[in-house]
Amino acid sequence: MMTTKNTLLTIALATIGFQQMVAQDYPPNAEPGKCYAKCMVPDVYENITEEILVKQATQRINIVPAQYEQRTERVMVKAASSRIEVIPAVYETVTERVEVKPASFRLVSVPATYKTITENTVTAAEKVSLVEVPAVYETTTEQVETAPATTKWVKRQGDANCLSQDPEDCLVWCLIEVPAEYKTITKTIMTTPPSTRSVTTAAKIAPTSIRVIDQPATTRRVEIPAEYKTITKTVLVKAAETRTIEIPAEYRDVRKEVAVQAATSEVVNIPAEYRTISNRRLVKKGGFSEWREVLCQNKINTVKIREIQAALKSRGYQPGPVDNIMGSQTKAALVQFQKDNNLPIGQLDFETLRALGVGY
Repeated sequence: MMTTKNTLLTIALATIGFQQMVAQDYPPNAEPGKCYAKCMVPDVYENITEEILVKQATQRINIVPAQYEQRTERVMVKAASSRIEVIPAVYETVTERVEVKPASFRLVSVPATYKTITENTVTAAEKVSLVEVPAVYETTTEQVETAPATTKWVKRQGDANCLSQDPEDCLVWCLIEVPAEYKTITKTIMTTPPSTRSVTTAAKIAPTSIRVIDQPATTRRVEIPAEYKTITKTVLVKAAETRTIEIPAEYRDVRKEVAVQAATSEVVNIPAEYRTISNRRLVKKGGFSEWREVLCQNKINTVKIREIQAALKSRGYQPGPVDNIMGSQTKAALVQFQKDNNLPIGQLDFETLRALGVGY
């Protein structure tokens, strides 16, 4: 990646209580343009609320009595029966038409017919020939990378981002970008390869008259209708039959008491009783250093220090006079605020700035 100027990327690697930095101890996943420092992390606790059993769940049995009601029922006093009745056959006189000679047919020959038509005939076939098309070239100029962009670490003096009273406790290293190197080359490239194109010569066509069959010879079918005569006869319309006549049963209404629901028992569950208690548990042991992103030195100006002093004062801390100077009182008040709020201690890290409501 090419850049128009070198950008000084300061990464503050200050730790409290260490006099020098181990060369391999760098922040993980460091990004150019951001600053980092090791901070003391306090113990982290959480409040756990749990329920304890004070009385076991139990059961009791309730008896549900049977239920009755008065009902009216129909009782049969005479069973249903049936009797058989005879229905005589039914006749009628009908007149119908009877075939005495079936229908037939005969075939008659129909001769073919002809007509004269004119058609186009090809006298010379279509011809296709190939023509060569030469290649097309152009000259281009491009930049080729000869050395990729890199970064390197440069040691610097301590800065005001460190909250220690002893300047020797703070070490600052700077990560500097080294831009890539390029050279310009000129070359000729082919933009269109050589090819061929087709040239077509149309076919030659001339009209020709020929005699063709319009309707082929066929046969025609002539139908001969059937012959009929009329006759009169007596026919059975409906055969003799019997039918069964049903005699319904006879009933009368009687009243009696019947059970609609038998006696039962039911189990009633009595839930257990619980009491809620709260305990405080250590989630993460503090007292060790962690890399945190901090405010870079070039962003620690009089305006930012004044915002920090005002925020501390509004929260009941004593940073001294709001004089835009990161003095001993301001640093002491900031460390106390970090301890009171379980924040990383010793630097102007982003978590502390967010807790103060100060932008970064």
